[in-house]
Amino acid sequence: MIARYSREEMATIWSDQARFGRWLDVELAVASHQMREGIIPVRDFKLLERGIRRIRKEGGISPARVEEIERVTRHDVIAFTSAVTERLGREGRWLHFGLTSSDIVDTALSLSLVEAGAILIDGTTKLEASLRVRAREFKKQPCLGRTHGMAAEPTSFGLKFLGWAQEVRRGRLRLEAAVDGVRYGKLSGAVGCNSVLSPSFEESCLKSLGLKREPVSTQVIPRDRHAQFVQSLALVGAALERIAVELRHLQRSEVSELREGFSRGQKGSSAMPHKRNPISSENITGCARLLRSHAAAAMENVALWHERDISHSSVERVILPDATLLLDYALHRMTGIIDHLEVDRDRVASNLAAQGGVTGSGHVLLALVKKGVAREEAYVWVQAAAHAALDGSGKPYIAKDETRDHVSRFLDFLADDQRITEHLSPRELARLVSMDFQLRAVDAIFKRAGAKSYKGAGND
Repeated sequence: MIARYSREEMATIWSDQARFGRWLDVELAVASHQMREGIIPVRDFKLLERGIRRIRKEGGISPARVEEIERVTRHDVIAFTSAVTERLGREGRWLHFGLTSSDIVDTALSLSLVEAGAILIDGTTKLEASLRVRAREFKKQPCLGRTHGMAAEPTSFGLKFLGWAQEVRRGRLRLEAAVDGVRYGKLSGAVGCNSVLSPSFEESCLKSLGLKREPVSTQVIPRDRHAQFVQSLALVGAALERIAVELRHLQRSEVSELREGFSRGQKGSSAMPHKRNPISSENITGCARLLRSHAAAAMENVALWHERDISHSSVERVILPDATLLLDYALHRMTGIIDHLEVDRDRVASNLAAQGGVTGSGHVLLALVKKGVAREEAYVWVQAAAHAALDGSGKPYIAKDETRDHVSRFLDFLADDQRITEHLSPRELARLVSMDFQLRAVDAIFKRAGAKSYKGAGND
């Protein structure tokens, strides 16, 4: 991943230096258990342990040296073990004893994924908390709900944030399950049948590394585990994109209900000084596209030849670091967007008012049906009043007349239809199209979604 989209904590996990450090961790853990079982003499193990400790103190294994050796061996793990043993004495012969390359590579990769996953879980937790804070802030703010991009019924602006928080939470739970799914290692040898190191040895050694034993491995850990992990990342990315797309729509000039934070000195366009573009939300939309492509590649890695081929290797060297780095970046950026997002309450209210109250049409329809009117007939009556209110036909409507509330237009046309007023009084009609009536379940939704359980979310 390019530096622009890499945050230091996650990038460090995927550095060559860290990768070789984990390979050393696995090698030393295996040697330690082999010493306990009498495979490696105690004296030799102590020399090996002391030598590895010295190597780490001196800065670890040099990636440049490994690369230099690999240019000759054309094998990365042999290059690594050679780079280690050339800095040891005769005790170095015990390094990698009874192991195959994937025993080290796959087990160390699992350690990397678990550590990367912990950072991502923390990122989703922080984003969910930010979303819930904004949800509480705008819980009572009525706004225009839109379906097909058109005015529908009213909703609460806070419900937008609360719905996003729920989706991020689901993403976190899936991610936690996926991290548990990759918390497996293998030391089962060249084809997975434990011909050198026993299953009990393998289980004990992996436990010391914080991993579980892959129940049935080949030369590698089955790649469905990695596919699930990357898919969980892509699903979190999809949640971020859902948020980003809505934020982009609500920032459009014609809507103008939201605005991303615009810092001092920031420029929106090289040609048009007035521009304040939703660049952060657009950026996250692009990140989500990449994450989906990585998930597809991870799926392709599941089917390997026989006990293993290396068609997955080149893919994983790219997608696993890139996917975790990209989602880490996107989560951090989205949290910043949410924390600094500006909501224009007046514009939110005016966009709702511009519909003249027709957003309550469905409730009028249902009330007429309850009164005994055939649904098809009631639909025609209410539709005629709503379209007249929207089109401005029949009665003039002056938007700047502050003595009229935003539902007056629709109510006027409803009141003019005797077929409707025979069944519903003006008071009943006014109640049906009121915000209090249409949003009466918002408190219950927030309560059921557990919004009050989050520190800093505030109170009603």
